[in-house]
This record gives sequence, C-alpha cells and structure tokens, in this order.
Amino acid sequence: MIKTMKKIMLMLLSVVMIVPCLSCAQQKGGENKSSETVSEESDADAQPDSLSILVAGDLMQHSPQINAARSGNTYDYKECFKLVKPEINDVDLAIANFEVTLGGPPYKGYPCFSAPDEYLRDILDAGFDVLTTGNNHCLDSHQKGLERTIMMMDSLQVPHLGTYKDSAERERTYPLLVEKNGFRLVLLNFTYATNGLRVKEPNIVNYIDTLQITQDIVKAKSMNPDMIIALPHWGIEYAMTPAKPDKELADWLFSQGVDHIIGGHPHVLQPMELRNATAENGGNVLVYSLGNYLSNQYKDNTVGGGMVRLDFVKEGGKTKLVKCGYMLTYCSRPQNSGKRNYRIVPVEMDEELSQQDKNIRNKFVNTATQLFEKYNVNFGRY
Repeated sequence: MIKTMKKIMLMLLSVVMIVPCLSCAQQKGGENKSSETVSEESDADAQPDSLSILVAGDLMQHSPQINAARSGNTYDYKECFKLVKPEINDVDLAIANFEVTLGGPPYKGYPCFSAPDEYLRDILDAGFDVLTTGNNHCLDSHQKGLERTIMMMDSLQVPHLGTYKDSAERERTYPLLVEKNGFRLVLLNFTYATNGLRVKEPNIVNYIDTLQITQDIVKAKSMNPDMIIALPHWGIEYAMTPAKPDKELADWLFSQGVDHIIGGHPHVLQPMELRNATAENGGNVLVYSLGNYLSNQYKDNTVGGGMVRLDFVKEGGKTKLVKCGYMLTYCSRPQNSGKRNYRIVPVEMDEELSQQDKNIRNKFVNTATQLFEKYNVNFGRY
C-alpha cells in the first residue's frame, strides 16, 4: 500500500533529519526503482477496476516561505498542506510539479531556488505520489542541485520524471509507467526552457522537442498503457489564456496518441477543456495551467491555483474517463492571516481565512470564475 509505505519512509526520514538536513549516503533509487515501472499495490478497500488521479499546480519555495517554515535547526511545512491533505489522500494517485531544487544549504528563494529537504518530506507526507521535475527551475542549483534532487527523491522511493543523472537512467525510467489498481498509466514531462542555464553532461533535462517527444510517445505506446498523460511545463507567465504555440502543441500531442494533457508554468490559471467526449471513452482532458499551488507570489491572479481530478473505470479491458473537474485553492500568506506559516486553503473554507485573506481570495475566485465561464469547455468543479 503506497500511502502506508510512504508514511513509514517519512517517519524514518524524520528521525534522520534530527541531524542537519538529510544524510544521502544511501541512495536507493538505482536498487529499488524498477527499470521503467513503478508498481503500486492497491489499498484493501480500493476497487481494482477504478482509478482516481489528482494533479496539482506549482510547488514553489520563495525565501519568505523558507523563513516561515524554520523551526529551530529544521523546517516544518506540514501546516502548509493540512487543509488540502484530505483531498490529496482521497485519490489513488496524486501528482504535482516540484518547481525547486534540493541543492542543500544555503537555502535560497527566487530567482534560483534551493529548498530544504524537509520540503520534499512534507510534500510526500501530504499524500503526493509522483513529482515532475522537468521545469524552468530544475537547474537553479546547477549540476549539483539536479543530481541531489534526484538522489533525495530516489532515497524516499518517490517516482519522478523530467530530469535525469544520465542517459542510462532516462532510458531505464522514462517514460514513467505507474501501475495502480489494475491500470497502466504512462506519464510524460518536458519543459520549454531552463532560464538560460545549460544542462551539463551527463545530466539530461526533458525539453519540448517534438522529435524527441515523438520517440518517447512511441516508447510509451509500447508499454501497453491504459492511458498516456502529458504534463508539460509551458506557456507565458501571468497570461490567463494559452498562446498559439501551446494550442498547437496540445493538438499535436493529442494527434500523436496522448490521452490527457495537464500543464503548468504561467503561475496563473488557464482554461480547461474536455474534448472528444463519447459514451465509449469519456473524452480527453486538456488543462493549460493549474497556477500556483504553494508560493509567495502575490500579484493579481497568482495567489492561488487549482487541483484537477480525473476518475476512470476499466470495463471489458477498455478504459473510460467517467468524471473530471477542478477545485480552486488559495495560498494564505502569514502577513494576511496572522498565522505562522503559509497554507493552501480550498476557497470554500471561509472559517480558515482572515478578513484580509477573504478579500484577496474573493478577487482571485471572481477572476477565475469569469475566465472559466468564458473559456472552459465541458469542464466544471468536482
């Protein structure tokens, strides 16, 4: 049971973190992660013919967040996820974009992120099962940060995709195949750029390169998947609608056989669609951007984001999307809430917000609602 196993790993990690940061001497990724498959046992009460997936937006880590999480000689982010933890754990598989590096101290926020190792620990404690690392900040701590981030994720046996120590690791683990509840799910992740930083050999970053992506999709299809989901890091920052190249890339990905696309990077929400819905397959989900999940950004429309949930059933060997939708979340900052730490708050939770928070939340929700009413296609709240 992946959730139970994760709790055991995190308890052990908490003990290790009594000493400054984490000791990464024992790297488990190469020994415990299968060549291209992450196999996850179902919980005892899980239905073998159903699968629920949740995808959240960008997990950022600015300097004020690092300072707020400091607790003596360690860091604690559990409060950040407390109010969304039930939603995350209500699904079979939860995925998020890990948009920082674990480059070790000194810890830094924007523009070159290096977060404490405890950030990863508490993201996993919240219930996330898979993390994408192919984004524009994956080289913020250069080669050391890329490799150490991978090492830390491997040490906790968390499946990840997007960046690799070398070509052998990429060949062995990408595309990422996750087996859950009798479903075979293949994940793809790639980024538009890395903020002008060049990846150094032998490291690899998945960039948006249609020739390479074509080869990856061919390989994904050879894994006999029930579905292929692409998680691109694309788009124009702070733009509320997708640019023409993003629309064209989405159309191309669908034409190549990708079933669902859920993207990020703009730090704001962008439209969501359900395409080609039929009684037989349920349709194809397209989400251009889920916005910020946890960050210190406070410009208009960056103070929140969303989670999308997809529910599938398998009948007669055929997979069908039976339900999909979004939930809006607001990131409450200490200067607005009067509380010690940052918190991800479902927008319906009035009792968790100060009046100042409510005012900011309301503006965010109103803008998101107007955006979705105008541009969303067959895609509402869940």
